Amino acid sequence: MAAFDHHTVPAAELRPVTPARLVAVTGASALGLAVAMVFGLAVGSSGTDFSALFRSLWGLELPDPTLSTILWQLRWPRVLVAMETGAVLALGGLVFQALLRNPLAEPYILGTSGGAAVGAIAGILLGLSRFPGVGAAAFFGSVLSLATVLVLALGRAGFRRDALLLSGVMVNAFCGALILFFISTTQDARLHSMLFWLMGDLSRADPTVAARLGGVLGVGAAVVFAMARPMNVMLMGRDAAESLGVSVLWTRVFLLGVTSLMVSAAVCATGLLGFVGLAVPHGLRLLFGPDHRVLVPACLFGGGAYLIGCDALARWLPRHGEMPAGVITALVGAPLFILLLRRSTR
Repeated sequence: MAAFDHHTVPAAELRPVTPARLVAVTGASALGLAVAMVFGLAVGSSGTDFSALFRSLWGLELPDPTLSTILWQLRWPRVLVAMETGAVLALGGLVFQALLRNPLAEPYILGTSGGAAVGAIAGILLGLSRFPGVGAAAFFGSVLSLATVLVLALGRAGFRRDALLLSGVMVNAFCGALILFFISTTQDARLHSMLFWLMGDLSRADPTVAARLGGVLGVGAAVVFAMARPMNVMLMGRDAAESLGVSVLWTRVFLLGVTSLMVSAAVCATGLLGFVGLAVPHGLRLLFGPDHRVLVPACLFGGGAYLIGCDALARWLPRHGEMPAGVITALVGAPLFILLLRRSTR
């Protein structure tokens, strides 16, 4: 099956996953992540030095203490946060596409990320502590924006594809207007410094952020993997899922809530990074097929590798300084979205 059809997937396409195949896919994805992490550690605006990195990894003393500081105190937390954020957004896109049966669904396009950003900024203005107050406000914003999109797109026969995308675009536009309104009308210096963050900024990554986001990712990924079979069954259609004992409504509400929590945590950490949840699941689905028992671990590692690579390019491409990682993800993801939109409307 070359592409994923979100109308129905025959049961034959969801053949039992053998432990050997699961181990092979997970191992290949983990190897890709390891390569990306080495690349992310070695590449940066201050220079590229693979030999220094490997000397440090083998416990050999580096000739320049400054380089050691750059590698392990600046780049290592950034690589960890990029890996976690990429995994969250890839899993979010995978869940959205399965539950809504729409190949173009992902957190950024449907306004979930934008709603989380509005909630985080509102939390800062209300004087909430950065954690967990701002995180809770971001989660509330993401759930509210997603619920708005789903209500607007709901028809008698379910979620209408065109209405879902149009609703997401409109909610995104409204969230963007709210963000600009907050920034332009407040005297809070923290908000004025957030413009770079809103474009997807990983430069503020630190071990505390990595630990918090890693905890959210660990719990969320375990939940999504445990729900892989119900997501598979739902691909065969609502009637088939209900006949096999899967509560479609409960599964959707539960998984969309878990995904919104993960996305809001990622937005608090790194800002708005678009199209990661679109590009990664589609690429991995073409490689490994539609079975979520395989796709969940593949997206977990593949999404991390993808965003690490995008962030490394964002640090390496400019001659001076760096650009937000969101610029790279948009340059890759936006053309893919246009291509998929054109294919879905034929």
